Amino acid sequence: MQFEDLGLDKRLIKTIEHWGFSEATEIQAAAIPVVTAGKDLLASSKTGSGKTLAFLLPALQRVMRVKSLSRRDPRVVILAPTRELAKQVFGELRKLLAGTQYKGVLILGGENFNDQAKEFRKDPMFVVATPGRLADHLEHRHLSIEGLELLILDEADRMLDLGFAPQLKAINDAASHRRRQTLMFSATLNHQQVNDIAADMLNEPRRVAIGYVNEEHKDIEQRFYLCDHLDHKQALLDRVFEEEEYQQLMIFTATRADTERLATVFADRGIKAVALSGDMNQAARNRIMNEFERGLHKVLVTTDVASRGLDISNVSHVINFDMPKHAEEYVHRIGRTGRAGNKGTAISFVGPKDWMSFKSIEGFLDKKMTFATFEGLKGKFTGLAPKRKKTFAKKPTKAKKVQKTNAKKDAPKQRNKSFYKGVSVGDQVFAVKKKKAPDTE
Repeated sequence: MQFEDLGLDKRLIKTIEHWGFSEATEIQAAAIPVVTAGKDLLASSKTGSGKTLAFLLPALQRVMRVKSLSRRDPRVVILAPTRELAKQVFGELRKLLAGTQYKGVLILGGENFNDQAKEFRKDPMFVVATPGRLADHLEHRHLSIEGLELLILDEADRMLDLGFAPQLKAINDAASHRRRQTLMFSATLNHQQVNDIAADMLNEPRRVAIGYVNEEHKDIEQRFYLCDHLDHKQALLDRVFEEEEYQQLMIFTATRADTERLATVFADRGIKAVALSGDMNQAARNRIMNEFERGLHKVLVTTDVASRGLDISNVSHVINFDMPKHAEEYVHRIGRTGRAGNKGTAISFVGPKDWMSFKSIEGFLDKKMTFATFEGLKGKFTGLAPKRKKTFAKKPTKAKKVQKTNAKKDAPKQRNKSFYKGVSVGDQVFAVKKKKAPDTE
């Protein structure tokens, strides 16, 4: 479907055509008419499906065509679970707002709280924020959202998994009025918490599900390698760099220490690499992400902090040095490659500590995975057998205990069985002393 068939403002169509887009993706074609009709929406789509424009375009159309309910309150609030995703969404919004009179502001945790309070005094139309920091500003009364017209929750499942339910409730309560429209996007609609919070925040929502989060990504080649230990993983990683032709590459690890260690290893070899983790201050994270997006680094070593919200077409390879704990996170990790019609490669190392995560991913994707090998690097680890359930013998009943006790009383004494053997004659048992075995040299 063409964008012009969706009833969008001509100014928006002109902007996205300037970007080179004319045909809407499935999620855009399904969601935009629902939103422009003023209906609440609960939607799911897989990563890289064009979800961001599916809510930004109708949001901007509303601001352009519908009279504001409040002179000072923001008209649109967009919440994202991580700083990186919020930054990515704001980048798209800022391009749409270019050349208009509308203002937008990005509110993230880790940045100066007072400076953000000053931004609210400029009465922005759009606010893109992480839920925790926005809830803090509401508590300090730095802004009011009583007149909010459109509340958008991007990746609601991830926000709930990160424990933001109380903040989402506070934001919902602060903007609770009948005319508010709410859009909720989630990787899956089978998330119980998502459905629970949707029941509280959305009013008779339309449901849209495009594809499935566990649907196989045809543009991504997935390869798995078994490994024995950390040194074996390092050897496999070295071989990947020797044999694979890549543009930019992302490596996911389980710990901050490994991000720094691996980035240092590659930097020492003359490969431009940088580490990113969640405990960095926001300024450092922004700088690293910006440099990677500009191609100043060939390799980004990161934790799951960058598994969502990073949209760089030059990322040709994703490597799971450690497997993620949650199967859904695997899908988001590998979705950093194979974007915008490009081909991508996802390589995963599976050691004994990764095995249960790997099996969970297999079940989630409903696909039996096979393992590849590099010549000379095949390990001993072949996987773990499924754990057997422990079985416990039933405790004897009271009657059986009595029967067993009586049997012991009635039985003849055997004394030391290692020294005596029993010889029966009729109904009697006699103890006969064993002969001592002769000593041998």
